[in-house]
Amino acid sequence: MSDFPWPVGAATGLGSLPGTDIAEAQRLIMGELPDLPHLAELPARGPGADMIGRSAGFLVELPVQLYVGRWQMALRPGKDQRRIADLLERDLDQLTEQADRYAGPIKVQAAGPWTLASSLDLAIGGRMLRDAGAVRDLTNSLAEGLRRHVADVQRRLPRASVLLQLDEPSLPAVLDGHIPTESGFSAYRAVDGPDAATGLRTIVEAVGVPVIVHCCAPGVPLQVVRDAGAAAVALDLGLVKDLDPLGEALEAGLGLFAGAVATVPAPGARPPTSAKIADRVSTLWSRLGFSAARLPEQVVITPECGLAGAPQPYVRAVLNACRDAGRRLAEV
Repeated sequence: MSDFPWPVGAATGLGSLPGTDIAEAQRLIMGELPDLPHLAELPARGPGADMIGRSAGFLVELPVQLYVGRWQMALRPGKDQRRIADLLERDLDQLTEQADRYAGPIKVQAAGPWTLASSLDLAIGGRMLRDAGAVRDLTNSLAEGLRRHVADVQRRLPRASVLLQLDEPSLPAVLDGHIPTESGFSAYRAVDGPDAATGLRTIVEAVGVPVIVHCCAPGVPLQVVRDAGAAAVALDLGLVKDLDPLGEALEAGLGLFAGAVATVPAPGARPPTSAKIADRVSTLWSRLGFSAARLPEQVVITPECGLAGAPQPYVRAVLNACRDAGRRLAEV
């Protein structure tokens, strides 16, 4: 029995897949990732299915709209808001239909408050990140919206246990003060670590389920993730340069969603085998100095990031290999 809220030797995806057929995508996930499936995301369907638009749809009483190709705050809900809601409802209906008998952990995803604040525009111009008060409002609104979303999924799938993944690709840039202004000639103020952790912790405490913070950018701020009370961090193993912070976080009990497979194949290359994936993860684990027995409990195998840009056959092969790699590690 694992101390973590996922099965021993689990594998999962990080959200996005190619194509526009949600029924096909959810079938693929339920078939290839039976121990830790997730709600499919299909950004190829266009505005409202992209990470920012889809996640902005969770905001409570903070409507958004598309303006010159960018998402911005709106005075009232309009057609763009309805499209976001319609796409999500369709996705949840498919999940409900295909996972109605599923009993186990299931994962849903949304952009976190810092990535949303650095991507959404204020109605008066500029990113929300420029206004600390606006960021607080956004964070509280997102927390309530995700609480409702998690409760809805739990209601639809009463035998399942929900995990929430917060996608924060912009978090390192927010902390470093590298989010550019509209002109591109300057950047927004840096946010300090404790404030960043407080924003994430607002979500963690509101939803009441285990939260995984996903960041596929270099320099994942592990201390911020830990201080936020997250259950796990999801990162790209290829971007880990300093093992000490990762080792300290894992020693403290943070789970690891280990991005161990490229999201798009190299030209002419075949997908990696499950043996190669398992070896990559176990080699890193050994370098960190942890016992092999602990690995399959604390680590979940994933692709390095979302798979929306990958060919369909590669996606199936990668998810299959991740699943088998997790089982290999559990058998050691």
